[in-house]
Amino acid sequence: MDDRVVTVTDRDGTRVLTLNRPEARNAIDVPMRELLLAELESAAADPAVRAIVLTGAGGTFSAGGDVRSMEGADPGAVRARLAPVHRAVRLIATCGTPVIAAVEGAAAGLGVSLAAVCDHVVAAEDARFVAAFGKVGLVADGGLLWTLPQRVGMGRAKEMLVFGRTVPAPRAHEIGLADSLAPSGAALESALGLAAEAAALAPLSVAAAKRLLARADHSLKRLLESEREEQAALFGTADFAEGRAAFAERRAPRFEGR
Repeated sequence: MDDRVVTVTDRDGTRVLTLNRPEARNAIDVPMRELLLAELESAAADPAVRAIVLTGAGGTFSAGGDVRSMEGADPGAVRARLAPVHRAVRLIATCGTPVIAAVEGAAAGLGVSLAAVCDHVVAAEDARFVAAFGKVGLVADGGLLWTLPQRVGMGRAKEMLVFGRTVPAPRAHEIGLADSLAPSGAALESALGLAAEAAALAPLSVAAAKRLLARADHSLKRLLESEREEQAALFGTADFAEGRAAFAERRAPRFEGR
C-alpha cells in the first residue's frame, strides 16, 4: 500500500479502490472523500474497467466519518463535507459499472452507507455493521436512510438507526444488508470473483439494468438534499459537541437534547 488515502489496483478489468488510513481504521476525512470521488469517477468513465471493488486496508472496511476532523464545522463546512460523499453515492447507485463492497472487520457509520449503496456487499463472516449515528449526535448520512430500508426493510433499518444496534455479518446476510459471506480475510477475493462474473456480461446490458434499477434516484436526490440540511443543523448542537468529546475520551456521552 502507498501513502494515498485511496489506493488503486487494476486486476483483469476490475478496479479495486482501497480506503487506506489503517491507522485510523479507515475513517473517512475530507481528503479521502474527495479522492474517493475522483477515483470512482475515473473508474466509471474508463471502458476498460468492467467492475469496481471497494474495500478497506488493514482488516477494516471503515470506521465511518472521521469524528476528530469535525470540530468547529459550521453549516457551510458541513455541506462542503457532504458534497463529495453525495456525488460518490449517486455515482455508485447510477453508474453503468457494477460496484461491489468487500467488507472485513467493521463497517460503521458512513462506512455502512458506502457499502449499502453498492450493487453487492460481500462480508467476511466475522465482519460487523453499525450505524449508531445517534451516539455522536448526528443523523445517518451518505444516503443510508434511502438505501438501508430498501435492503433490510423499515423495521430492521430502525433497529440500526434508531436503536444503534450492531449487526454481525451472519445476521446482516440473513436480513439483506450483506449479499454474500466469505471466510475471514477472504472478502476481497470473493468480491473479485463476483466482479469477474459481472465483467463477463455485456457491459451495455449491465449498464441499462443499473439505470433502470436506479430509476428511483430522484427520491435519493431529495433524501440527500434533506440529509444535508439536517446534518448541517446538528453539527451546531451541544449534543454533537458532547458526542464528539465522548468519542475522543472513550466514555459514554451525556446528551441534553440541545
